[in-house]
Amino acid sequence: MAYFEEQDLKNFAKIGEFAGPLAEKFFSYYNAATGEDGALTKREKSLIALALAHSKQCPYCIEAYTESCLQNGADPEQMTEAIHVSAALSAGIDLVHATQMQKHLKKNGAI
Repeated sequence: MAYFEEQDLKNFAKIGEFAGPLAEKFFSYYNAATGEDGALTKREKSLIALALAHSKQCPYCIEAYTESCLQNGADPEQMTEAIHVSAALSAGIDLVHATQMQKHLKKNGAI
């Protein structure tokens, strides 16, 4: 038995079991944001979601959006590049906070 099991993704719709109205609002918003062409195509949205799924380390979302990317016309090269964009941005986000450390080091006379 593992924490993340494939069957769990199929049970996602049941999150409203004890809070139906909230789940309905969530799924309405979620489907409008991810499931329809708008300023971004469904393919572009799927690539963004796949990259974010990796950044947030959600195996359920990785599985779902790998499939979504394929269904919406993305190829493995585009999917992999999207993940690299996410990884590069995550590294940059971590590293830019070094400016805070540098500021405090300067303030304290350490550098």
